[in-house]
Amino acid sequence: MGGRWIERWEPEDETFWREQGERIARRNLLFSVFSEHIGFSIWSLWSVMVLFMGPQYGIDPAGKFFLIATATFVGALIRIPYTFAVARFGGRNWTVFSALLLLLPTGVAYTVMEPGTSYSTFLLVAALTGVGGGNFASSMTNINAFFPLRKKGWALGLNAGGGNIGVPVVQLVGLLVIGTAGALHPRIVLGVYIPLVVVAALCSALFMDNLAPVKNDTGAAKEAVRAGHTWIMAFLYIGTFGSFIGYSFAFGLVLQTQFGRTPLQAASLTFIGPLLGSLIRPFGGSLADKYGGARITLGNFAGMAAATGVVVYASVVESLTVFLVGFTALFVLSGLGNGSTYKMIPAIFLSQGHSKGLRGEEAEAYGRRLSGAAMGLIGAVGALGGLGINLAFRQSFQTVGSGTAAFVAFLLFYAACMVVTWAVYLRRPAVVPDTAEGAGASGETKPQLGYAEV
Repeated sequence: MGGRWIERWEPEDETFWREQGERIARRNLLFSVFSEHIGFSIWSLWSVMVLFMGPQYGIDPAGKFFLIATATFVGALIRIPYTFAVARFGGRNWTVFSALLLLLPTGVAYTVMEPGTSYSTFLLVAALTGVGGGNFASSMTNINAFFPLRKKGWALGLNAGGGNIGVPVVQLVGLLVIGTAGALHPRIVLGVYIPLVVVAALCSALFMDNLAPVKNDTGAAKEAVRAGHTWIMAFLYIGTFGSFIGYSFAFGLVLQTQFGRTPLQAASLTFIGPLLGSLIRPFGGSLADKYGGARITLGNFAGMAAATGVVVYASVVESLTVFLVGFTALFVLSGLGNGSTYKMIPAIFLSQGHSKGLRGEEAEAYGRRLSGAAMGLIGAVGALGGLGINLAFRQSFQTVGSGTAAFVAFLLFYAACMVVTWAVYLRRPAVVPDTAEGAGASGETKPQLGYAEV
């Protein structure tokens, strides 16, 4: 898979960007979104498949929650190697390969999706769908390299939002199948996606490019791992993206288990929240570009805590209407926060470059180098939040028969995210060790720049 390599890429050069860079970057963004979109659909496939698994499958709600948790877990872990694959093989080349790899879980699921298949087989297939979660990390790392800093919030938000829409789209396909053919025909959903995977790979091969200047930097990876901000942002991203993917995977099953909805009734509701959360993600990035990601993120977590309080109340009084209002608000706010937190990453590391005395292109190069290395790790840890949500639901339903206890835990976590966002990025002065070696010889931490504008 050679060819289509771009040797010179200088997006911060306004002349280069205006004359050729922007056109190329936008083209790559478009087809990156399409491929990532299909990847998200395959990753979230089991949020749909469990709706088809009636009593004849012999799997209880806890077992179904564990199936979707397995897909979440593998999708989170695989993001780390996918991040480094872009520089190793080229963004275009890896997008083609990773798209074709989606044929494996889709084809195997098509083969085994019927009553009588063992639970261990379903677990294996759910794990295979995790490769779709990896597409996000490679896609975001690739697009981050194409755009200048002033455009990253918009570009990364659009790329991620377009990918995230793969979740409600596959759920809409599931709704269409259940509403027309019935809940006994899950293979129709899989039959729709197999040709779409091939189209995504073909479009990536024809219309995307590799950037030769993008190289894996093991030093940057090690520095990103040691950087305190990498782990702080990973924690915040658990609250935003972890919530989005965890709720997206579990919503339909919660409606069936807690409110007794039929597969058709659940499927008719599950796609709405993920769709709104996906559509609003680019606006989260744009608002962060304009007002500062930390400010938007803080307000966002406050809203998520309030919405979770509404959901807790609805769970206690067993009001489906109030529950849907609160849960939909959670989806919208998680999508908004996804955009604002991801915008913060390159800005934080640019600010770190300035704190080291770097200026101009040197500071920008440092910011690109560290943010690119950190994004995969942050994305992987954030996705593990989805695993935590699914396991929390599983435990809550097993012990008390409802999701109320899980929602109380989520509310407390959002409160913690608010405190961290304010303390690190909005309180002045912010004092955070840049790396494990960020303390001086005397053991004192080095004061960093304020991050109100990140």
